[in-house]
Amino acid sequence: LSDGSLDGALFMFTVDFEMLKEPEVWINGLSQSAWSCSAGMGMCITYAVYMSKDEDTVLNAFTMGLANNSISIIAGLAVLSAIFAVSDDPLATVTGGSSAITFLALPEVFAQAPGGNIGPLFMMAGFFLALSFAAMTSMISTVELCVRNFVDHGYDRKTSVFITGAAIFLFGIPSAVMWIKLDSAGVAFPEFLEVQDHIWGYGLMFSGLFIAYTIWQYGYKKWQADVEQGLAEPGFKGYLTTGVPAFRNDFINTGDNDMYVNRIWDILIYIAFPVLFIILMGSYFGDMIATTDDVWNPSNPHGLGIILMFWGVVGGLFIALNKILVSRPLYRNVPTGADCDISMLPGGDDPMIVLVGETVPDLQ
Repeated sequence: LSDGSLDGALFMFTVDFEMLKEPEVWINGLSQSAWSCSAGMGMCITYAVYMSKDEDTVLNAFTMGLANNSISIIAGLAVLSAIFAVSDDPLATVTGGSSAITFLALPEVFAQAPGGNIGPLFMMAGFFLALSFAAMTSMISTVELCVRNFVDHGYDRKTSVFITGAAIFLFGIPSAVMWIKLDSAGVAFPEFLEVQDHIWGYGLMFSGLFIAYTIWQYGYKKWQADVEQGLAEPGFKGYLTTGVPAFRNDFINTGDNDMYVNRIWDILIYIAFPVLFIILMGSYFGDMIATTDDVWNPSNPHGLGIILMFWGVVGGLFIALNKILVSRPLYRNVPTGADCDISMLPGGDDPMIVLVGETVPDLQ
């Protein structure tokens, strides 16, 4: 097309195979997918508390991933085509980061809307209002992720929501104030969104590894218990046939599924993910240390120091909160209709873990 919109579509779907050699490309892709689908963040685990026993976990996960990625492709096609149609330097715009696209490029696109001054104003107001609603609704799952843990340990929900919301607001102020960037025309836009992506995008890889480790641990303990009861073979062969598929058989392929997950899932969790994690994270952080100036300076928004600083602060807070929560009972939520012996679940033999409505014996 003469207006350049086709160039935007070609830019989106043209593959530069040389870029596939860059670890950052793979990490950014995995992080984006994880952010979009809430994978590796504990949100799906948290939402599972509200599911019934006969929910089709596999179909839900497949539908969510398909819908999310399909909408992302459609939105990306529309945005890039529009930017290439109106921007004087579209390549610089689309490679300038998501904040530049959202707060600088898209207002320029909306300014081309018909209707005099009213049309562009209506388009911009509608877009940013929708964006605000999207951000607010996304925060529901983020807040619930923390609140659910407090509620499961016996805290009041309203108090937990207030404390969590206040903490998010207060801890968000420094980054929102520190990283405001000006473009060549002196227009300000929030660079802190890219900075937080830089910090926490890679954190999702680690949290995903922790979740994978929990799956490995469950399979190993289930295999050990079955060996003691004479239900499984000892040795590596017994672990492969009983321990490795244990989580998949007990929590995914529950008998209520229209879609089933086979051993490929086990290969991804036990082999592919840890191998990719080591290769990608090792090569990326190694390249960052070798090529980034002042890489250890925590004030450098593109360095490793700022990542370690934020991870250290948050990790310290998590450890402190965990010490508080671990001394309180954990009230296990069992899905409606499930006939579940919680003693067979991870941590189920802990006397501090009970069903909702029960009390912990001899708790002072």
